Amino acid sequence: MRWPTAEELALWRHVVRTVTPLRPAEPPAAVPQPPPVPEPERSAAGSAAARPAPVSAPPRATSRLDPRGPVDLDRRTWLRLVRGQLPVEARLDLHGLTQAEAHDAVRGFLERSQQRGLRCVLVITGRGLGSGGTLRQMTPRWLDEAPNRSRVIAYTSAQRRHGGDGALYVLLRRRSAGS
Repeated sequence: MRWPTAEELALWRHVVRTVTPLRPAEPPAAVPQPPPVPEPERSAAGSAAARPAPVSAPPRATSRLDPRGPVDLDRRTWLRLVRGQLPVEARLDLHGLTQAEAHDAVRGFLERSQQRGLRCVLVITGRGLGSGGTLRQMTPRWLDEAPNRSRVIAYTSAQRRHGGDGALYVLLRRRSAGS
């Protein structure tokens, strides 16, 4: 790797000062804070029976999926997914589909895969031309919307042998007993 020269840095700084953003910077989304836990009242006797039971943390709302790190997944399984070490049990190739067709195909594929008890599936989006491809950009959004979000635990880019940046490993939740 080559470091930029002083002349190149000066040119870069000049260009950065003259550029106006396409849209204004958005403020970061506010993170909801858990309600405060009231302090236990101290009794004069200080007996063990007077102490309240430990308060468990409120259940965490399902957060948005993040392809760079696990959200609702243990580290070991996450690393196995990222490294392509989980067996790919089914594949969906979106090549040649329109955006609407691909959206429906992803939803149906995830539903059928979960019903069959599959755990790790591969969604092939293709790399796209120039701008990265519409299906490649939209598929992560589709995974994060209902009803797919309730089926998907995590996703990440596939290893090169499975399509690299043009494919996604998708880890599905196990089917609930009532389904």
